[in-house]
Amino acid sequence: MLKKYLLAPGPTPVPETVLLEMARPIIHHRTSEFSAIFDNVRRRLPEVFGTKEEVLMLAGSGTAAMEAAIINTVNIGEKVLIIDAGKFGQRWGDICRAFGMDVHKIELEWGSSVKPEAVEEFLRANPDTKGVFVQGSETSTTACHPIKELAEVIRKYDDTLFIVDGITSVGVYDTRMDEWGIDVLVTGSQKAFMLPPGLALIALSRKAWARTQKVKNPRYYLNLAKELKAHKDSTTAYTPAISLIIGLDKVLDMMFEEGLENVYARHEINGQATRAAVQALGFRLLAKDMPANSATGFYLPEGFEGGKFIKFMREKVGVTYAGGQDHLKGKIMRISTLGYHDAFDTIIGISALEMGLRKFGVEVELGSGVRAAETILEDYIGK
Repeated sequence: MLKKYLLAPGPTPVPETVLLEMARPIIHHRTSEFSAIFDNVRRRLPEVFGTKEEVLMLAGSGTAAMEAAIINTVNIGEKVLIIDAGKFGQRWGDICRAFGMDVHKIELEWGSSVKPEAVEEFLRANPDTKGVFVQGSETSTTACHPIKELAEVIRKYDDTLFIVDGITSVGVYDTRMDEWGIDVLVTGSQKAFMLPPGLALIALSRKAWARTQKVKNPRYYLNLAKELKAHKDSTTAYTPAISLIIGLDKVLDMMFEEGLENVYARHEINGQATRAAVQALGFRLLAKDMPANSATGFYLPEGFEGGKFIKFMREKVGVTYAGGQDHLKGKIMRISTLGYHDAFDTIIGISALEMGLRKFGVEVELGSGVRAAETILEDYIGK
């Protein structure tokens, strides 16, 4: 028997109770039965985003929400600033270029976090910038950006929107969209929301909604004004991801029963434990300044065949980690602590890592990483 453990930062494991809920016979989406479920989700989602505004549910991946954020708030040819510090920062730039925006970048070494001063310097020189785009947590590098501090800078500029990819930060961190001044916040279902891929979530500030009235880009499926009107009528403009929304209703039950502050604390303690473990094994963290609690990335030994190792662990051991992307492919590994993940998932991930590394000829002391993780987790379990 090969029992499988999913420890990659998306998709993440789906709780059994949520799977059972989604396995019920499908219902029609233009019915009072579905509208009641839809409204129950609508009512509670804003608290996770830290907003009083509507959180829109789109049938699509997180990238659909990213595209919607761009085409509804920035006109073709307008100037935008991209914080490019990883694969998904690059994606903001790629989408903006695809739609003809005037793209400018602050490019950083992967693993780095942007300094608010660098953004302020750019905006002082370019006050006509219509949007600043960044990741709350850059999944490819397992590094965070200082979102609250960036918001303090950007909110000084009345015509500049602050647009955040929260795909691996919403539900991981206490994110306060309204209080901080985030104008657009997006995420996806397959991360902290513990669902299969296919549901994109996006919220806009009043400032951002006002901007949508000035944007002339053609848009149809990702027309957020049309979706807002439909959501207020307890439905969606087009066919929704019915089963995923039903699952999300159950996920929100779980999150609020645990308490959002406990959800955030659970991510933090497991992130700390994983970072301590890989460092105890002698590895260097990829994230330099602000390591994320959603996943931990670290450099593998020089010359180590990271791709073969990750494939072996997935296919022969049953533990799925994530490797590196682009120039970091084969050079780093990422271990998720995201979503449906608790202390003993961390211990499994670290113990499997130790044994797998030894099979590949890396001399690590069995139990050294586990011991470092347990030292952090022992006071947490049972609370």
